[in-house]
Amino acid sequence: MSSPATGAPARPGTAGTASGPVPHRWLIMVFIAVAQLMVVLDATIVNIALPTAQRDLGFSDADRQWVVTAYSLAFGSLLLLGGRVADLFGRKNAFLIGLVGFALASALGGAAGSFEVLIVARAVQGLFGALLAPAALSLLTTTFTDPAERGRAFGIFGAVAGSGAALGLLLGGILTEHLNWRWTLYVNIAFAAIAFVGGLLLLRRTARDRTKKLDVPGTLLASAGLFCLVYGFANAETHTWSSVSTWGFLVASALLLAAFCFWQTRTAHPLLPLRILLHRDRGAAYAAMLVAGASIFGISLFLTYYLQQVLELSPVRTGLAFLPMSGAIMVTATTGASVLLPRFGPKLVVSVGMLLGGIGALWLSRLDVDSSYAGHVLPPLVIAGLGMGAVMATAMSQATAGVAHSDAGAAGALVNTMQQVGGSLGTALLNTIVASGAADYLAAHDARDPKARLAAGVHGYSDAYVWTAVFFAVGLVAAGLLFRRRRAHRAEQHAAPVVHM
Repeated sequence: MSSPATGAPARPGTAGTASGPVPHRWLIMVFIAVAQLMVVLDATIVNIALPTAQRDLGFSDADRQWVVTAYSLAFGSLLLLGGRVADLFGRKNAFLIGLVGFALASALGGAAGSFEVLIVARAVQGLFGALLAPAALSLLTTTFTDPAERGRAFGIFGAVAGSGAALGLLLGGILTEHLNWRWTLYVNIAFAAIAFVGGLLLLRRTARDRTKKLDVPGTLLASAGLFCLVYGFANAETHTWSSVSTWGFLVASALLLAAFCFWQTRTAHPLLPLRILLHRDRGAAYAAMLVAGASIFGISLFLTYYLQQVLELSPVRTGLAFLPMSGAIMVTATTGASVLLPRFGPKLVVSVGMLLGGIGALWLSRLDVDSSYAGHVLPPLVIAGLGMGAVMATAMSQATAGVAHSDAGAAGALVNTMQQVGGSLGTALLNTIVASGAADYLAAHDARDPKARLAAGVHGYSDAYVWTAVFFAVGLVAAGLLFRRRRAHRAEQHAAPVVHM
């Protein structure tokens, strides 16, 4: 493909080429955002409905986690494959097929008459989500190539990705309370239908690159490695870290992913071209997404428990309580990539975001059984949201900036993979910390006293927030060391877009 700077003809249907800006690109942005919202919502929307679904289908407490884990396992382990499929067989095709598959799986899950059918449906949701999410991000990358427009587009996309988990809690609470748990799955059909119609009408189809082939050995190594990684962290939530089913899978994951990286340097058609990672700002952005994934899941998960168990809020009111955080994420996400990033560069924007997130997490660690929402929960929730919005929008923009069009799907998949792995890692680590903190507290108090048990839970949550602040501190150091200075970043932003590598 020729560079826009040369004025040479470009491949038909490719965004951001010499043929000019993509028509209706802001309307395309809306439909891509709807698809992304659907995928992000499904990480949390079912959580509030789990007790009701459990009573309806009659599965045990031990089985309950698999409703969440089945989705994350399929989604996390197949993201790299989904991204490369989008690159090789067309992003529009991948986007539309992902939407249809996700909708059908949601319909199956909503109509499930048994626990087994529900688990299968959630796994299939994850499979098609792994195809849809990187396709959506790569479509955004190839649709918006002007730096100013790209910043605004990624700001909106980052706001959706960052606030989706909190919005999922609210929507899940409303649907469960006023309809029933099945609608937390059926609602995806509406999201998918809207995005499908818009994508079908507005997205331009790109020609398949028949010179490239799918890296089958790399696919098997990466998928198996990511499966073991997510599964190992999921086991850590219900088993000890010393359990073979925890560390055994994590060791297997390390070996498989090491073999995958070695293979990528040897094969002619790599699943994840390592040139994507060699760019300094992109590598820093992936690290930032890993930290953001761990942190946002940690804050939303344990604060949900606190609001319902200690403040005794209903599911709907719990969801509403997270709206200020969603609003804060939207504010900095929409301004971070479009206003702050061009002016200050990614190093400062991400560093300040990490600092704000850490301050919010440390503030939350001071909550106790007598704290109130308005005086003690709301202020740190907003501060943490401002930080996470700045981090996520900037990281998403930088993770795909300057990537060859042929690699856009792989780059988008790696962004989602980092967020998913971060969420799995953070949830597993923090759950262990909460359990340990609560046990230590009860060991020094009367475990038969209901007030002591409640206080033990709050003590464990406080420990989790402290460690979430540690995650943000690590992210702050990584951003400071890895992101380039503002001058180098601006010089590249004013250069011609990269379309071939």
